[in-house]
Amino acid sequence: MSTFLWVIVPYVCLAIFVVGHWWRYRYDKFGWTTRSSQLYESRLLRWGSPLFHFGMLGVVGGHVIGLLVPKAWTDAVGISEEAYHLVALVGGIIAGLATLVGLAILIYRRRTVGPVFSATTPMDKVMYAFLGTVIVLGIWNTIGANMLGIGAGPGFNYRDNVSLWFRGVFSGNPDPAFMTQVPLGFQLHALIACVLFALWPFTRLVHVFSAPLGYITRPYIVYRGRDERPGTGVGSRAPRRGWEKV
Repeated sequence: MSTFLWVIVPYVCLAIFVVGHWWRYRYDKFGWTTRSSQLYESRLLRWGSPLFHFGMLGVVGGHVIGLLVPKAWTDAVGISEEAYHLVALVGGIIAGLATLVGLAILIYRRRTVGPVFSATTPMDKVMYAFLGTVIVLGIWNTIGANMLGIGAGPGFNYRDNVSLWFRGVFSGNPDPAFMTQVPLGFQLHALIACVLFALWPFTRLVHVFSAPLGYITRPYIVYRGRDERPGTGVGSRAPRRGWEKV
């Protein structure tokens, strides 16, 4: 069972994540969108969207540092274990709560604003459920296990087990023994996150990979008036409705 949960499931979800994005881009380019509902309501969106997106940037950054950066690297640059965990704890709580509050506002908006609710698909509801569960479990692990030690035991350090398993997945050598010894909250957080990644290509989350880089190099949009064109005589008479004959 441990091999199934911590080796097979992650690789199956990762394969669906990669192939699903290829399939979505290949056969559903017009559906590759956030399905924006800003035209329907903007007051709640003005608060919920920045809280969620900026909070999520902090959450992702914290996971990258905590899971991908080995402990030996932070030790080598002189960051003590106490300083690392203090920054991770404070930053994780702030980013996690901002993300959760932003998500709650967006869900409330989607449920209470009629046109927005009408534009909500069943897959949106599934995505919100899994995303919200992952965020709540992450905050619980940060506060309950890392800060209060609930269910984790004294001296628990996720960098000694969860991080090693996570890096093992991407190096092709995951050790399920690392995850069998961690608290239940961390196990559920990891498993539900894997399922969320498998659902990702089939939801509005695909917009994460759509950066508007073309705006940097594309030319300006030039607007030209139709009056005062030399040699046509248009400026000497009242303009007519419709297009000029070619």
